Amino acid sequence: MEEVALFGTLFIGLPWIILHYVTKWKTAATLTVGDEAMLEELYQLARRLDDRMDTVERLVAADNPDFSPTRLVHDREVDNQPLRELDRMIARKGGK
Repeated sequence: MEEVALFGTLFIGLPWIILHYVTKWKTAATLTVGDEAMLEELYQLARRLDDRMDTVERLVAADNPDFSPTRLVHDREVDNQPLRELDRMIARKGGK
């Protein structure tokens, strides 16, 4: 009787537990289509907000010479580099 229990545990129970959790890890580690769509939407929102912030700072600086914007130089490359990198990644993904 002990041999049957040992056989069942080693060849049925243990592989079932391992495969169960491997499957859980694989499904949890991926982004769903909805997640990707939400990330794309958030990215587009960030780009629009960045453009709006540049516009507002430019308008306020034109009206008030004492205004010192948080980003001292309009449309700096340092500010735009992360967005350009995301653009390249999205274009690469879209091309696949």
